[in-house]
Amino acid sequence: MATVVLYYQFYLAGGLATHILADYHMTFLFFVNTSVVGYVLGAVASFATGVADRYGRANIVVVGLMVVGLLCLIGIPLAHGIWGFAIVFSAIGLVEGVILVATPALIRDFSPQLGRASAMGFWTLGPVLGSLVVSIQISNTGNSTAWQDHYIAAGIVGVIVSLMAAAWLRELQPQLRDQLMISVRDRALIEARAKGIDVEASLRHPFRQMLKPDIVLSAFAISVFLIIYYTAVGFFPTYFQTIFGFSQSQANALGNWNWAFNAGALLVIGYLSDKLRVRKPFMVVGAVGAIVFTIIFLTKATQPHTGYDTFVWILVLLAVSLGVAYAPWMASFTETVERRNPALAATGLAIWGLIIRIVIAIVVFILPFVVTTVTTLVEQGPTVQAIATGHDPSLTAAQNATVKAVAADPSIVTKTQALAAQYQAQLATAAKIDPATTAALTANPNDQAAQIKALSDISGVSVADVTTVATIEAQHPNAIAAGQALDPATAAALFTNPSDTAAIARAVGEVVAKLGVTPQQAGADLQELASIPVSQLLVVQSQGPKVATAESQLKDLAAVPAADLAFLKQYGTALQQPPVQNALKYLQAHAPAVQKAAADSPKQWQHYFWIAVGGEIVFIPLIFVLTGFWDPRKARAQEREHELWLQGELAKLGTGSS
Repeated sequence: MATVVLYYQFYLAGGLATHILADYHMTFLFFVNTSVVGYVLGAVASFATGVADRYGRANIVVVGLMVVGLLCLIGIPLAHGIWGFAIVFSAIGLVEGVILVATPALIRDFSPQLGRASAMGFWTLGPVLGSLVVSIQISNTGNSTAWQDHYIAAGIVGVIVSLMAAAWLRELQPQLRDQLMISVRDRALIEARAKGIDVEASLRHPFRQMLKPDIVLSAFAISVFLIIYYTAVGFFPTYFQTIFGFSQSQANALGNWNWAFNAGALLVIGYLSDKLRVRKPFMVVGAVGAIVFTIIFLTKATQPHTGYDTFVWILVLLAVSLGVAYAPWMASFTETVERRNPALAATGLAIWGLIIRIVIAIVVFILPFVVTTVTTLVEQGPTVQAIATGHDPSLTAAQNATVKAVAADPSIVTKTQALAAQYQAQLATAAKIDPATTAALTANPNDQAAQIKALSDISGVSVADVTTVATIEAQHPNAIAAGQALDPATAAALFTNPSDTAAIARAVGEVVAKLGVTPQQAGADLQELASIPVSQLLVVQSQGPKVATAESQLKDLAAVPAADLAFLKQYGTALQQPPVQNALKYLQAHAPAVQKAAADSPKQWQHYFWIAVGGEIVFIPLIFVLTGFWDPRKARAQEREHELWLQGELAKLGTGSS
């Protein structure tokens, strides 16, 4: 439980990486280097934890759990800025390195070698189940949950478990744990021998005793073998979110499958390894499987349309392969350490902790130099995607539709500008007309009421006066034309005295001259003009020119192709709105970089995953430096020999045996 909670807290950052980066405006390089510092401090701490052989492993675990719990509960939620987060996270890495060594040493103390793989399988469940808790929590809390809330929850759990550990976690006395215990029946022999052990002598020059090729190379082997594991823990959610567009919940939900099957494999293989009494065959099978499925996995990096279910199957098989190799390795490594000196189990594990932290720190450090696209995709990618797909929360539905269309076809802006320049006068006319009137005319261009209202909107003349002008001009077109042909002085004379013969004669002459009609027609038109009420004639005289100009402008507007007007209606106004312009400017500034990053990122991740494959390949030949048998028959024969030896030793000490 202690290791589960610890790694749950330590691995939270990987599951929440994209939100942490976005919230702090943190570069991926800084985030990775923060992880590197955490791993390096963990390496130093794990190396120094060799003192656990002297001062007690349970004490270290209890204090470490409390410290990490408080850092998660208080430290990270209150951290201001990227440096505050980096300092607290690095401190968690430091404590993690301490407990990394102390907990398996405790497991070793209470487990005989013949059940060691099962016991170590349970210990390795800590990191795996910790990862599983992270993925379950994040995948089931939605994408809107503040990332700090996840740390608060983890901190509360950590403090509670640390109090439980303080109450119930115990360890063996040094004289007992410093004996090599191969089976449960060895306990009586160990207790008898412990009476004469020189603990101080067995602890002299601990690192000199443990820095041997079989221990160092074995630790290096598992470190490079687990590159893909640590990549999954720290960066798989980021990978799936930036390459395949999964949400934070979806990306972490993949971990539910990965870690659950990994945990199951650790338990099952640990049991089988103990049952068959061999470790190395399982390591080989697991390593080969890991190589195969890592290669299959990395080939999908450049196939962005790979389905979610496909990744589930690949990750499940990869997780099982890792579990097949890892649980037997842990058992075999502790047995290799005990072959050197069973009193220095924690020191041997400290060397392993140091090496694995250094290797992972180096591998993680080079990640942002291989994968250079994450910062762009995390910082600008979501905004660019939201704008380009019409889901910008700061825009209205109509504005989003415009931005989405322009993102797909930038020529819309150029075409809109060209049409706006070409139809500048007509658009000015259209802008004067009430939208309801425009809609009515669009539905029925012959709607006279809508036409009158449009002329009123354009000219500024009242609807009543426009109606009068339109009616008189429609009923008396020739008379109105004759009146418009008169000289103002002649018109004034006729208005003053309609019977003025001289004025009438001049008027007939002017109409004949200007309109080209006969004198008889001119006279008839003037008589018709005189029959129109003076009030109506005054309206026609004062407002008629304005209405005529409006009629001309309305005709010009009607001559604009309907498709052009519809295009301008759809995009013209929206493109002039500041929110739309700002969104398009953001796209113009960042979309090219995001597009390039999206194109380059799959190949870069693929290159990085090949490093993991290389580590898995290196692991196989280094299996041979570990202690243990390949053949179950030889392992059982050795067990029988040990049983005979045990009976003899117990008989010598007078403790008896059954």
